[in-house]
Amino acid sequence: MSETKERPYHHGDLRRALIDTALAMLATDQNWTFTLREVARRTGVSHAAPYKHFRDREDLLRELARLGFVQLGESMTQAMSLIQSSVREQFIAGAQACIDFALCNAGLYRLIFSADADKSMDPDLHAAAMKTFSILLQLLEQGQKDGSFRPIAIDALAAASWAQVHGLAMLAINGQLLEEKVGSEPVLAALNVLLDGMC
Repeated sequence: MSETKERPYHHGDLRRALIDTALAMLATDQNWTFTLREVARRTGVSHAAPYKHFRDREDLLRELARLGFVQLGESMTQAMSLIQSSVREQFIAGAQACIDFALCNAGLYRLIFSADADKSMDPDLHAAAMKTFSILLQLLEQGQKDGSFRPIAIDALAAASWAQVHGLAMLAINGQLLEEKVGSEPVLAALNVLLDGMC
């Protein structure tokens, strides 16, 4: 595991300090193999301190994932709010924001869609995931109302959209969108193919 700068804890919000340390470790190491003991050490507190706020490591991971969904949703909403033209352009802006978020937060993005972030175990995590997913659902519904999108079942449109955008995000994270394979603008090209089928 690569070294992360020590962040000694002195006073204030211990829970937030632990979360910030874990997020920094996730960003640096691009994985979540760390232990609560390691998070405590890098925060500058006793090994027992994290248990005042998190039952176990999995509890902390679910909180990181919840925050990740919140941040992802905010990124998508902000990007889409800057587009005042068509629903199609808003869709592209939201999808691009999702992929950009994944590229800038690869470890966190992988975590939020991993089995280690078990949404069935945490109502708050489930709610955050669904709130972010609802951004897509609302846009699809809006597009059907104004005639931009075909009158296909919303859940089918959502599944196709999610699969496409998430797949592009994972390929981008892993450095697989190579120009010699998929051209110079693979994300926009793939999104336009998807939208041509939806519109």
